[in-house]
Amino acid sequence: MYEAKWTKTARTTYEDLKAKAKERRDARIKKKTKKSTLDEGLFKQVAKTVSLLIDDPRHPGLNTHEYDSIENPYDKMKKVFEAYAQNRTPGAYRVFWCYGPNKKQLTIIAITPHP
Repeated sequence: MYEAKWTKTARTTYEDLKAKAKERRDARIKKKTKKSTLDEGLFKQVAKTVSLLIDDPRHPGLNTHEYDSIENPYDKMKKVFEAYAQNRTPGAYRVFWCYGPNKKQLTIIAITPHP
Protein backbone atom coordinates (compact mmCIF):
# COMPACT_ATOMS: atom_id res chain seq x y z
CA MET A 1 0.00 0.00 0.00
CA TYR A 2 1.29 3.43 -0.99
CA GLU A 3 0.69 6.95 0.24
CA ALA A 4 -0.64 9.15 -2.56
CA LYS A 5 0.81 12.57 -3.27
CA TRP A 6 -0.91 14.82 -5.78
CA THR A 7 0.27 17.56 -8.08
CA LYS A 8 -1.89 20.66 -7.99
CA THR A 9 -3.14 19.94 -11.52
CA ALA A 10 -4.13 16.36 -10.73
CA ARG A 11 -5.87 17.34 -7.48
CA THR A 12 -7.82 20.11 -9.25
CA THR A 13 -8.94 17.75 -12.03
CA TYR A 14 -9.97 15.08 -9.51
CA GLU A 15 -11.96 17.58 -7.43
CA ASP A 16 -13.62 19.02 -10.55
CA LEU A 17 -14.70 15.55 -11.71
CA LYS A 18 -15.99 14.81 -8.21
CA ALA A 19 -17.98 18.07 -8.00
CA LYS A 20 -19.50 17.56 -11.45
CA ALA A 21 -20.51 14.00 -10.56
CA LYS A 22 -22.11 15.16 -7.31
CA GLU A 23 -23.98 17.94 -9.09
CA ARG A 24 -25.34 15.50 -11.68
CA ARG A 25 -26.24 12.95 -9.01
CA ASP A 26 -28.14 15.53 -6.99
CA ALA A 27 -30.06 16.67 -10.11
CA ARG A 28 -30.80 13.04 -11.02
CA ILE A 29 -32.12 12.28 -7.53
CA LYS A 30 -34.28 15.42 -7.63
CA LYS A 31 -35.79 14.22 -10.93
CA LYS A 32 -36.16 10.72 -9.44
CA THR A 33 -34.15 9.15 -12.25
CA LYS A 34 -32.34 5.93 -11.42
CA LYS A 35 -29.80 5.68 -14.24
CA SER A 36 -26.41 7.22 -13.45
CA THR A 37 -25.07 10.02 -15.64
CA LEU A 38 -21.86 9.87 -17.67
CA ASP A 39 -20.18 12.27 -15.24
CA GLU A 40 -21.03 10.00 -12.31
CA GLY A 41 -19.64 6.99 -14.16
CA LEU A 42 -16.46 8.83 -15.14
CA PHE A 43 -15.72 9.90 -11.58
CA LYS A 44 -16.41 6.40 -10.29
CA GLN A 45 -13.91 4.97 -12.80
CA VAL A 46 -11.23 7.56 -11.99
CA ALA A 47 -11.71 7.09 -8.23
CA LYS A 48 -11.43 3.31 -8.63
CA THR A 49 -8.24 3.71 -10.66
CA VAL A 50 -6.68 5.91 -7.97
CA SER A 51 -7.73 3.42 -5.29
CA LEU A 52 -6.21 0.49 -7.18
CA LEU A 53 -3.00 2.47 -7.77
CA ILE A 54 -2.61 3.14 -4.07
CA ASP A 55 -3.21 -0.52 -3.22
CA ASP A 56 -1.14 -2.08 -6.01
CA PRO A 57 0.33 -0.04 -8.88
CA ARG A 58 0.88 -3.27 -10.81
CA HIS A 59 -2.76 -4.36 -10.67
CA PRO A 60 -3.52 -5.96 -14.07
CA GLY A 61 -6.76 -4.02 -14.53
CA LEU A 62 -4.84 -0.74 -14.65
CA ASN A 63 -2.87 -1.70 -17.77
CA THR A 64 -0.01 0.31 -16.31
CA HIS A 65 2.89 1.02 -18.63
CA GLU A 66 5.73 3.48 -18.98
CA TYR A 67 4.94 6.84 -20.56
CA ASP A 68 7.72 8.92 -22.14
CA SER A 69 6.04 12.24 -22.94
CA ILE A 70 5.80 13.47 -19.34
CA GLU A 71 8.87 14.19 -17.25
CA ASN A 72 9.19 12.83 -13.71
CA PRO A 73 8.82 15.83 -11.36
CA TYR A 74 11.41 14.51 -8.88
CA ASP A 75 14.12 12.87 -10.94
CA LYS A 76 14.38 13.24 -14.69
CA MET A 77 16.05 9.83 -14.90
CA LYS A 78 13.09 7.99 -13.33
CA LYS A 79 10.00 6.77 -15.12
CA VAL A 80 6.45 8.10 -15.38
CA PHE A 81 3.62 5.62 -15.82
CA GLU A 82 0.18 5.68 -17.38
CA ALA A 83 -2.79 3.78 -15.90
CA TYR A 84 -6.12 3.32 -17.64
CA ALA A 85 -9.24 4.69 -15.96
CA GLN A 86 -11.23 3.86 -19.09
CA ASN A 87 -10.59 1.72 -22.13
CA ARG A 88 -12.11 1.47 -25.61
CA THR A 89 -13.85 4.82 -25.15
CA PRO A 90 -13.30 7.94 -27.26
CA GLY A 91 -11.27 10.32 -25.10
CA ALA A 92 -10.71 7.61 -22.49
CA TYR A 93 -9.30 8.96 -19.23
CA ARG A 94 -5.79 8.13 -18.08
CA VAL A 95 -3.98 8.66 -14.78
CA PHE A 96 -0.29 9.58 -15.04
CA TRP A 97 1.85 8.86 -12.01
CA CYS A 98 5.33 8.12 -10.72
CA TYR A 99 6.94 6.59 -7.68
CA GLY A 100 8.15 9.00 -5.02
CA PRO A 101 9.24 11.36 -3.70
CA ASN A 102 9.89 8.93 -0.83
CA LYS A 103 9.63 5.18 -0.40
CA LYS A 104 6.08 3.83 -0.24
CA GLN A 105 4.78 6.99 -1.91
CA LEU A 106 3.51 7.61 -5.40
CA THR A 107 2.61 10.89 -7.01
CA ILE A 108 -0.40 11.36 -9.23
CA ILE A 109 0.84 13.79 -11.85
CA ALA A 110 -2.22 14.24 -14.08
CA ILE A 111 -5.67 12.91 -14.87
CA THR A 112 -6.53 13.56 -18.49
CA PRO A 113 -8.55 12.27 -21.42
CA HIS A 114 -6.48 10.35 -23.94
CA PRO A 115 -5.78 12.50 -27.02
